[in-house]
Amino acid sequence: MSLSEKAVEVGRRHPLQRLEAPSKGFSGALHVIGLISFYSSFKFLHDNPNQFNSSYGWHLQFLTIIGITISTICFAFGLLADITSSSSTAPASPTNAAASSPQTVSDYFFTAKNYLSLVAAPIEIVISILYWGLRLIDTGLVIPPDLPLPPLGADLCFHLVPAVVLVIDAILLSPPWPSSPMNPQAPLLTLGLSTGIAFGYWWWIEICYSHNGYYPYPIFALLTTYQRIGLFALSGATMWVAGGALRALYAYANGYELTEALEKRQRARKMGSEGKWD
Repeated sequence: MSLSEKAVEVGRRHPLQRLEAPSKGFSGALHVIGLISFYSSFKFLHDNPNQFNSSYGWHLQFLTIIGITISTICFAFGLLADITSSSSTAPASPTNAAASSPQTVSDYFFTAKNYLSLVAAPIEIVISILYWGLRLIDTGLVIPPDLPLPPLGADLCFHLVPAVVLVIDAILLSPPWPSSPMNPQAPLLTLGLSTGIAFGYWWWIEICYSHNGYYPYPIFALLTTYQRIGLFALSGATMWVAGGALRALYAYANGYELTEALEKRQRARKMGSEGKWD
């Protein structure tokens, strides 16, 4: 094996990342499947118009559609990283910022995907938990009375498939954190992010309500202001727990990030790029 080939092999991916990504193999296939599912959801909204098409905020009043929008952008960056990756010049891990190897276009797309996944994966998990949980209690809590239930296939594309493909991407095709080593303040950062998203969504739907005179989800109209605050606080906490559970599952499946191992890998990559292998 030549020095350049050995350097490429060392820098191909984060040492804990289970499968090769970005790549035109499984990674590219998963991102294509996800994007097809997301497209089908938006097409369903276009083909089955209702009062929300012409209302203030469009369908983006729904947390489900906000989640799919973020997921679409996330997987679009992932697919761009896959397309621009090259087997002959395999991208260095975008998480190893301290390494000497130059970043490629694919690296930047991959890093953007990983940062967006910090929001997209937990929020899709929360959407699935809340939607199917409330559906079990009373369908009328999440489906307006004048709207029909979507077909099962469309329902799954809206409320289950995004969570499944994003969890697969996070566990098998991503580093443990977008930067390496993992930020020691990760739990605090994700708590602030989750809380901000939850109450930002509350602020947004109240703006939509002031224009439309109705909420997207019937459950909001049944709650008092303080009860809505409690609901959004609970949703933010659930999103934070979901993010923590993803990191725990990642560690269980792939191992823990050790500073010593990362430093050794970075030194090896630097030696390989400089032709200093023993």
